[in-house]
Amino acid sequence: MTARMHLADADDLDRLLPLVAASHAHEGIEQDDATRRAALAPLLEGSPHGAIWLIGPRRAPVGFIAISFGWSIEMGGLDGFVDEFFIRESVRGRGVGTEVLMGLLPQLAQAGVTALHLEVGRDNDRARKLYEKRGFRMREGNSLMTWRARPMS
Repeated sequence: MTARMHLADADDLDRLLPLVAASHAHEGIEQDDATRRAALAPLLEGSPHGAIWLIGPRRAPVGFIAISFGWSIEMGGLDGFVDEFFIRESVRGRGVGTEVLMGLLPQLAQAGVTALHLEVGRDNDRARKLYEKRGFRMREGNSLMTWRARPMS
């Protein structure tokens, strides 16, 4: 399978919502569709805070990757965070994730992103190996910590 990708826009919201819901179900994230829609809409409408790419045919995507952007003095400028990366279970293991990263990482670097961060489950060896092959490394002595302004609905 070739991992065709396209930058998602507002017209893709109805194709993206079921993928995000499936991703959340897979990860055990509880969130209602209204909250998902409110979180996705600004990114699909061109917010500078992030972007979402649909993976696969535009009419029937098999996954998505969402990158949020920030600024890091330590990393030397614009950085990104892989907020969500999901590929339908039926097409996993076919190299799609590798193709996505191989295509997207150079594009992000060319756009000025100096570093890209992500989370991976401690017991998710398959994903960890994928990321390590693409150059991601654990940052020794660091742990991601999160503060939430409000609880998830």
